[in-house]
Amino acid sequence: MAIQDRMSCIKLLVALAVSGWFAGCAGVPVVPPDLKDKVDWNVSFPQVKASPLSYKGHLIVVAGMVLTAKPLKQDGTRIEVLELPMDEGYEPTGRLTDSHGRFLAFLKEFVDPATIPMGTRITVVGEVTGALDLQFDDVAYSYPMIEIKSLTVWALPASAWGRSYPYYGPYWGPYWGPYWGPPLVVPTPPERK
Repeated sequence: MAIQDRMSCIKLLVALAVSGWFAGCAGVPVVPPDLKDKVDWNVSFPQVKASPLSYKGHLIVVAGMVLTAKPLKQDGTRIEVLELPMDEGYEPTGRLTDSHGRFLAFLKEFVDPATIPMGTRITVVGEVTGALDLQFDDVAYSYPMIEIKSLTVWALPASAWGRSYPYYGPYWGPYWGPYWGPPLVVPTPPERK
């Protein structure tokens, strides 16, 4: 009887460990549950871009690619983002030419710009706070401003090129480096800030 009790206890512990592992793999949602009901799902970025003041106070979800990140004098960070379409998981997708423009996203706390360098893909859940006219090259550009309530920083694309050892693949000559390896697939979950 004692062996059966031990086996039942072990099965229970294994079941708990496996369920905890699956819960951890599910990750953190891009749109936190406490904000999901507050998001105005009927407002698109092109609407906000066309008339930022009309949507002031609206909570929206928008994704894109970081162009610059700068610390602010008053504890905060300003992120300039090129908007991109989102897939059903709110991850930025598509070509850069699919963009509807740029926006400025503001974090109330300081974030080291090195942690979100140019080219980083992000999704912002934030409140539209208005517009800011800045010089963009030789043109005045009106940036919609969004105060970040939740920020998801997406990992690099799942495939990257790397070298394997021992050497693998064709010889490309002395100017191209002698050997190139097969593509490496390294899926990583999104990181939340």
